[in-house]
Amino acid sequence: MKRRQFLCSVAAVGSISLIGVARAAGESMIVYKDPSCGCCEAWANAMTSAGFNVTVKHYDDLAAIKAKYKIPEEMQGCHTAVSGPYFFEGHVPLEAVETVMSKRPDIAGLAVPGMPAGSLGMGNDPQASYDVYSIPKEGGKPSVILRVRPT
Repeated sequence: MKRRQFLCSVAAVGSISLIGVARAAGESMIVYKDPSCGCCEAWANAMTSAGFNVTVKHYDDLAAIKAKYKIPEEMQGCHTAVSGPYFFEGHVPLEAVETVMSKRPDIAGLAVPGMPAGSLGMGNDPQASYDVYSIPKEGGKPSVILRVRPT
């Protein structure tokens, strides 16, 4: 590869990574979390770093928030974030959030059930293995849209 091609490639990759930040810039997000949960705080900080205007709201009764957004019980995580018409339940990866916010699919939101080790906010585990689900509007069955597996 010639030097000029290499530099163009580096510039292109750099601009692709900035696209996610540009998409998030100015987007508001509310993160509903338990007051004592540090992993939720780490996830919210990652969203802030990506350019979202994040407001963290501490709730002792997160079940009411999850019921409000009709998040199926088997899809629930430890926090619920809302941005625009979408919810992001649990430790949803930044890339998945950015994809939803840029493509605006006709869904209710995304979910990562439970608190999988190595998911965003849950530490850096190279053996992380979990699924990200798309939750349809008005009921319907959640479907896996992303499988995170060890590389």
